Amino acid sequence: MVLVINLNASIDKRYRMADFRKGEVMRVREVDNTPGGKGIHVANVLGILGEDCLATGFLGGRSGEFIKDRLQEYGIRHDFVDIQGETRSCIAVVDDEGCQTELLEPGPLVSNDEQERFLGKYAELLAAAQVVVASGSLPGGVDKGFYGRLVSLARRSGDKPVLLDTSGEALLQGIEEKPYFIKPNQDELAALLGHDVQSEGEIADAVRGFLAKGIALVAVSLGADGCMAGYDGRICKVSVPKIKCKNPVGSGDSFVAGIAAGMMRGMGIEDTLKLAAACGTANALEDESGFVRRENVEKLFGQIEVEWAL
Repeated sequence: MVLVINLNASIDKRYRMADFRKGEVMRVREVDNTPGGKGIHVANVLGILGEDCLATGFLGGRSGEFIKDRLQEYGIRHDFVDIQGETRSCIAVVDDEGCQTELLEPGPLVSNDEQERFLGKYAELLAAAQVVVASGSLPGGVDKGFYGRLVSLARRSGDKPVLLDTSGEALLQGIEEKPYFIKPNQDELAALLGHDVQSEGEIADAVRGFLAKGIALVAVSLGADGCMAGYDGRICKVSVPKIKCKNPVGSGDSFVAGIAAGMMRGMGIEDTLKLAAACGTANALEDESGFVRRENVEKLFGQIEVEWAL
């Protein structure tokens, strides 16, 4: 089982309209409401791939109930801690030219008691997990070292590998506990290092640095150009085919789902990276974030190229 942690879930609202003008009253042509948050995207893609997974984290209020109901409809197993605060909403405004503007709420305040209840549940769920995915931002009241604590607990529970996908101080502190996998984009990488990282050579050097810290697998997203990855002391470039992108949001989450699926299937590192890149690319073909079509993933898998550096 893949245990997927989403501490700051959301209702993702997608507004479609002719254009978006600041300071004016505008009418929305079409609205989509879907369960969101990086971890929930990961769980959704894992389910589509046929992998056994369970989602956990914090949910509260009517928004939380909506997410639970939708996950039930999707066939995604879940075991969330109920909190007093209301789960947030995140809004994406998409105009007819394809320009997307995102408004991300910060999330509810989670009490110390609620956090302790989650940690108890997490310890129980770890017993049945082979892989742990921890994705997304932290809600209010949760210390920036919380993900690091989850990595440490997973290590003590049978050395379970943790795929950590977050940013900022939460990622910086999480890295200190040596998760199995991280996937910063170039901006996040620059924030971690404290300086700009532009060339592939600079990215490769940064990846080697994280490998030296004890992180087994590192992938740095290059957007439409694929990613640079490092594993077992080696660096590779993962190239993806050119596509007509509909919506890139959720492609990183889909990539993480592909990594987890590859690990569950016992794939070698090269095929695992190909599966991850195929999932990330397949997501970009869809309007919905954190969604892929299995046939697209299978087709794209054969078009992904992995080139190892000497």
